[in-house]
Amino acid sequence: MYRNVHPVCLLLLLVAMLLSACSGTAPHTSSPVSDKLPDSLASAPLVPLADPFILYHQGTYYAYGTHAADGIEVYTSSDLIAWRRHGLALHASDSWGGRWFWAPEVYAVRGCFYMYYSADEHICVASSDLPTGPFVQTVREPMIPEEKCIDSSLFIDDDGTPYLTFVRFNDGNNIWIARLEDDLTTLRRSSMRPCIHVTQAWEKVWPRVVEASFLIKHQGVYYLTYSANNYQSPQYGVGCATARHLPDGPWQKYPENPLLQSPGSLQGAGHSALFTDARGDLRIVFHAHRDSTHIHPRAMHIGRVRFEEVGGEQRMRISSDYISPRLVK
Repeated sequence: MYRNVHPVCLLLLLVAMLLSACSGTAPHTSSPVSDKLPDSLASAPLVPLADPFILYHQGTYYAYGTHAADGIEVYTSSDLIAWRRHGLALHASDSWGGRWFWAPEVYAVRGCFYMYYSADEHICVASSDLPTGPFVQTVREPMIPEEKCIDSSLFIDDDGTPYLTFVRFNDGNNIWIARLEDDLTTLRRSSMRPCIHVTQAWEKVWPRVVEASFLIKHQGVYYLTYSANNYQSPQYGVGCATARHLPDGPWQKYPENPLLQSPGSLQGAGHSALFTDARGDLRIVFHAHRDSTHIHPRAMHIGRVRFEEVGGEQRMRISSDYISPRLVK
């Protein structure tokens, strides 16, 4: 291959190739430049979303959360730092309930967008052709009409089986899972199973609340993140439980919980969701109190998630570093 190359030139070429390989194959572990808040946005307002969720779709980030009295707002960003409000993705007139529109999550499935959310303390689902809406409930009723539930979250397993995790109020706030029918809107009642309830000491500051579940799968293990304590508590935080099977579990909580609690200067950090960013990195979005003396309006913050091997198992870790996105016009 190099038969006519001078030996010195060949040596230099090989060194150059080695340096290039070392510098060009770094994994997605370093923080991108966009994680640094530019000085021009330092005085801009925070994004006023509680119970936030971020969807990354075709080069754009879409954020949804609890804020508007008359529906669910949507914000967009290209870099996770600067966000613009686009009005209501779901209007109260297109949904059952009429009040208390909380904790939306939006998923793109088979060419359609599904929003899972709570209205008047009942779990609902609406659909749209676009991530910005308008989202509309085809059938104006909750998924479980006779029972109050909140914080619904979709998970689709590797074999295509859809599940919904959600909060029931039958033991304080506790987390359940159920199979969804293939229409992604109908709950299979016979499949409902309990996941976790309050058991650990850190969860008992403002009993009895475990809520805000989010489920992912990593190397054959199911990881369920959740929040504990009332959201008004400065000690609101995020824990993790794992299982090998759905829907029956059993679920085992990390003894080192909480994985996220009062990072930096934040208080009341919790109600999180996970998403994959444009680089393929796993991220977490969560809310925190306005400041040390005011809860509202809660604001959206974004951190990083990784896995490390501990005793032969992959353990989830949430960074204490975070960015605080800003609202721009």
